[in-house]
Amino acid sequence: MGRVIAVANQKGGVGKTTTAINLAASFAAAEVNTLLIDCDPQSNATSGLGFVKDPDRISSYHLLMGAASAEEALQTTELEQLWLIPSHKNLIGANLELVEVEGREYRLRDALASLRDRFQFVVLDCPPALDLLTLNALVAADTVLIPMQGEYFALEGISELLDTIERIRVGLNPELAIEGVVLTMFDDRTNLAQQVKNELKNFFGEKLCETTVPRNIRLAEAPSHGKAALVYDPRSKGAESYIRLAKEIIERQAPAFSHQPSAETLTTEGTEEHGGEAAPVAVAVQGGEAGATVEEIPAPAGEMDKTA
Repeated sequence: MGRVIAVANQKGGVGKTTTAINLAASFAAAEVNTLLIDCDPQSNATSGLGFVKDPDRISSYHLLMGAASAEEALQTTELEQLWLIPSHKNLIGANLELVEVEGREYRLRDALASLRDRFQFVVLDCPPALDLLTLNALVAADTVLIPMQGEYFALEGISELLDTIERIRVGLNPELAIEGVVLTMFDDRTNLAQQVKNELKNFFGEKLCETTVPRNIRLAEAPSHGKAALVYDPRSKGAESYIRLAKEIIERQAPAFSHQPSAETLTTEGTEEHGGEAAPVAVAVQGGEAGATVEEIPAPAGEMDKTA
């Protein structure tokens, strides 16, 4: 049974789509069958993998409306073990069209049921809002990965997202857990970033990912070329950060990936120049302890201090 990870944060501009694209690509580079689903009407994850706008193409909108199956919507990508279900701007209409539909919160979960055994990871790129589209993604997901910037306003929005996750656990998806919180666009040279990181560490504990994603020009350039960062420039700091993040998540799921190579190495082979053709990227992961699982975070005793 594959693991469905929703990349969600209602705050915009925190690197959700960049994280979804590059995390999925890093899973695929680790020889893990991976599906990326664009659940955002802006379709940035779709264009970020080189797909042009096509109103006739089957998209996640058709899945939610029951007009097509998930198998019909699958698109192959430049990476051999990465598939995409694209989005389209019509998806914004699903928020209105599904209002009166019975079981509207379960539309995406039901549509993905036939693919759970085919893919070891399914990554959902959520829109920057707590709307019906994000609700469908969170109900369909096993875990939530929360990208956050190391800034004050990021701390303000996290409590609202956690409240939404808790409500979904109670009423719609009791198995939903926090995969982790990953700091993006992180500048470890500033006191503010360090203070935010320490505050998140105190609040989330082990749920705060060890990997941080720095500001990196290659990450910003890659979508304009329709490529994941590890294809565009596999030696960039951004690409290497997401490979480490994928490795960190895979190690938590070690029992499910016991067939993977055991050497704990990370290789990013490719051309030095970002404009050249990149050679295949190999990521070998060493399995962790047999009992490794992703646990739910305990309910916090009080509010997180946001004075950093």
